[in-house]
Amino acid sequence: MTETHRLGARVMALIDDLARHTDEPGRLTRLYLSPAHRATAEAVLGLMRAAGLSARIDAVGNVVGRREGREPGLPALVLGSHIDSVVDAGRYDGPLGVVGGLVAAQEIIARGAVLPFALEVVAFGDEENVRFPTSLSTSKAWAGQYRPEWLEGRDAGATRLRDALVAFGGDPDGIPALARSPRDVVGYLEIHIEQGPALEAAGQPVGVVTGIVGLTRARCTVTGEANHAGTVPMGMRRDALAAAAEMALAVERLGEGVPGAVATVGSLAVTPGAVNVIAGRVDFTLDVRAPEDGARRALVAAIDAACRVIAGRRGVGYSAEIYMDNRAVDLDPGLRACLDAAARRHGFAPLRLASGATHDAVSMAALGPAAMLFVRCRGGISHNPAESITLEDADAATRVLLDAVLALAEARAG
Repeated sequence: MTETHRLGARVMALIDDLARHTDEPGRLTRLYLSPAHRATAEAVLGLMRAAGLSARIDAVGNVVGRREGREPGLPALVLGSHIDSVVDAGRYDGPLGVVGGLVAAQEIIARGAVLPFALEVVAFGDEENVRFPTSLSTSKAWAGQYRPEWLEGRDAGATRLRDALVAFGGDPDGIPALARSPRDVVGYLEIHIEQGPALEAAGQPVGVVTGIVGLTRARCTVTGEANHAGTVPMGMRRDALAAAAEMALAVERLGEGVPGAVATVGSLAVTPGAVNVIAGRVDFTLDVRAPEDGARRALVAAIDAACRVIAGRRGVGYSAEIYMDNRAVDLDPGLRACLDAAARRHGFAPLRLASGATHDAVSMAALGPAAMLFVRCRGGISHNPAESITLEDADAATRVLLDAVLALAEARAG
């Protein structure tokens, strides 16, 4: 390690340390409001306080650290990302942005820089939305977009979100008070691994995100008739699994027909799930993404229509409940230009990239200017234990973020 990589070494060490907090020994799984989420939140809380930030865990489980600007109560520039994960995750998706923001803030404090705005670092708790049927719930609480019905949603073990939040130490009744005014936010900057191969192919450590695709998610149910696999003739069956399989292929076919869009059936639950029983019910998930909202909604409608045709032909029931509908977001041109300029001052030629994954920046863009910096990841692999970035790239991203914050401060002061 050289002095040039000092910040990157700090980032990588902290990410490695946070990765020990998991709900599943042997692999990294850290779902919203789980014991591992609580342990990670406490660890981040300690890191923020040690860095010189005034820190707390808020009513929905976000960890928030703040350093006042040249006078108390100024609007805040927010840095951060999330600390929840998918099942069997990699260690960089989310924590890189939290730790990168923390290390940049710590460097600013160490230099004694006085900013014309407050600086906040946030670790959001529910970005992946794996455990409960939510949609960026913890950052949407800040944006005043929290939906009260989310509190009644249940996880796979039938635990209500409301009950899990109370057990975590949160406060369901305190959620409305988390909503911020745009007057209180200067902007939002987030470092995140690219989750794609473009930066690696271009030989660049960082890229500036132009926008984030829109996203629709739904829970779909096919209802047939469970019966004996050996005694019911093929033409007389109401097989929910065969119908769901045909629907999944229709999702794939229709998704392929819309440029820039993707459509995925990610999970199926078969009931009763026995080798000698025709499936009576299948529950499956639908995930549809596109850079243009009109195209995405048209694709969702086409999928719904195709599934209903299949259900009618096969004599099964079909229903779909949309529980996530995030609009596509163009990130702020001014903050994008600031990140681009900072990267170029460090000798990089950052690509401009659209994000096919959703991020807390979607919520924060409702409050004010938001921008993201992507970091090269090996093979473009994400949501997988094989996620990997280099110390050098972690250092590059953190220094670009630090440079951008100081440039914003200089411009605002001027």
